[in-house]
Amino acid sequence: MIQTETNLVVADNSGARSVRVFRLKGGSTRKSCSIGDIVTCAVKEAIPNGRVKKSDIVKGIIVRTKHAINRPDGSQIAFDDNAVVLIDAEGAPIGTRVFGPVARELRDKGEGYMKIVSLATEVL
Repeated sequence: MIQTETNLVVADNSGARSVRVFRLKGGSTRKSCSIGDIVTCAVKEAIPNGRVKKSDIVKGIIVRTKHAINRPDGSQIAFDDNAVVLIDAEGAPIGTRVFGPVARELRDKGEGYMKIVSLATEVL
């Protein structure tokens, strides 16, 4: 359950460390997002000499949430943090590595998400 003004950890090596969500893709009345949804963010903290700088406007795909997600088999999955992977205009990841686990639900979202799943260290 990610909403406007939520701070997220960046789970790739694009140069950003943390971002803040300011727009949810999917209409003006949308209140929250979950794993696999696209959000527009502002970079709040970045490392020197990275691909993105502080105060850049970027898009990202949510890969982990603290809020539990129900699966069809009756189980639930929740993570320790809220994390996002930054993407470019075509939907490809900006970074070349993805840190930490990502949810299996990304695999079902579509073709553009398979690159993130293949770069991840672990799929839960």
